[in-house]
Amino acid sequence: MTGSVTVYCSSSDKAPASFFKAARELGNELARQNIDLVFGGGNVGLMGCIANAVMENGGRVRGIIPRFLEEREVAHYGISELHVVESMHERKMKLVEWADAFIVMPGGFGTLDELVEAITWRHLGHHEKPIILYNIDNFWTPLTDFFNTIATQNMVKPDHHTLYHVCTTLEEVRTFLTE
Repeated sequence: MTGSVTVYCSSSDKAPASFFKAARELGNELARQNIDLVFGGGNVGLMGCIANAVMENGGRVRGIIPRFLEEREVAHYGISELHVVESMHERKMKLVEWADAFIVMPGGFGTLDELVEAITWRHLGHHEKPIILYNIDNFWTPLTDFFNTIATQNMVKPDHHTLYHVCTTLEEVRTFLTE
């Protein structure tokens, strides 16, 4: 059983409603499974939604936000722990360090950066933690298609897909969290 999961996701309040629904459901599930949420510390977008769902269901939430984003992302002061750090690098290191697994929900450039870094670090042997791409409404399909393209061009190994799991339902995500 996983003790804590870092969830990478959007800070946009304009994401599709289906993404917010999935974030609430995932937050509810994490709390039910007694799995701590580790996230970027914002009170907006999918980040705020999942953190609120975990907290509303009696779960534990640890946020990590760089000082320069504390105001911009409206830091979430209603969670179990909020850590304000000095840089994005420090935030990203703690998001990896404090996780037993990663779930990557839809997001923008920051989420993409965190995903690729987690995959790269796993590829290089820096960690062996599961990485779950939560492919809501096929959000990640163009990216996984691109990963296949770079594999056919011999830029990555043909077995690159073993570095991450693609899940389209909460039930599939649950399977990886409870193994």
